[in-house]
Amino acid sequence: MSLARKLTPSAMPDDVTPQMVKKIDKICAANRGKAGALIPVLQQVQEVVGYLPIAVQERIAEKLGVPGHDVYGVTTFYSFFSMKPRGRHVIRVCMGTACYVRGGKEVLERLERHLDVPVDTTTEDRRFTLEQVRCLGACGVAPVVVVDEDNHRKVMADKIVDLVEQYQ
Repeated sequence: MSLARKLTPSAMPDDVTPQMVKKIDKICAANRGKAGALIPVLQQVQEVVGYLPIAVQERIAEKLGVPGHDVYGVTTFYSFFSMKPRGRHVIRVCMGTACYVRGGKEVLERLERHLDVPVDTTTEDRRFTLEQVRCLGACGVAPVVVVDEDNHRKVMADKIVDLVEQYQ
């Protein structure tokens, strides 16, 4: 898909509502012409939509008056932006050395089985996105799992299902 083409309403994914598009337009209007606004705009829009599909990126480029390839480049460069739908809750399991040897691999495998998804995907109901990360910098309390903004330390595989089921 070309980021240079004009956006038509039918190009938006089904889960991007007209209300979301209005919010996107409002965010862009408030930031048009501001130096360094692209990353904050992408962050705000991702909060509204949940992810940044190509059609949304095109809309942002058009409304900010910037090249589409700039929007796409920033979106794909930074790991905190996602072009795929994400779950309401993001589970990050540390696979750094300390976490791995202290049971992180088993925690991750248990979550994959329980959620019935492989790593770096989202459950069908979009409740959870499961990710593995290289290091969370908490080696002394390994293994570490982060759910949304909540850090969980010394997480054992036999307790992980109960832990994530607390997140509705």
